[in-house]
Amino acid sequence: MILYNITFTVSVEIEDDFVQWMKSNHIPDIFATGMFFDHKFYRLMNSTADGFTNYSLQFFAESTAKLIEYENRFANALRYETQARYGEKALAFRSLLELV
Repeated sequence: MILYNITFTVSVEIEDDFVQWMKSNHIPDIFATGMFFDHKFYRLMNSTADGFTNYSLQFFAESTAKLIEYENRFANALRYETQARYGEKALAFRSLLELV
């Protein structure tokens, strides 16, 4: 199992809109690609500082092949949507983890 984690640093001025948009649009769009079998969305409880809050968006894939297919077919367009909507007010850092 592969965990695709996206950590967002989100400005508090857009935080409510960001959470709502993630839940109603972005997460369903990513999940609709069929590349992931589950997902979780968390707010880091100890991360509010200097006007920003961190969120962790986690998607679970059966294999590295599914993740590579997601990256090749879908990732750029979906990343662009977030960047176009929020710019520097929601910055993303991505990491891959493998279950051991």
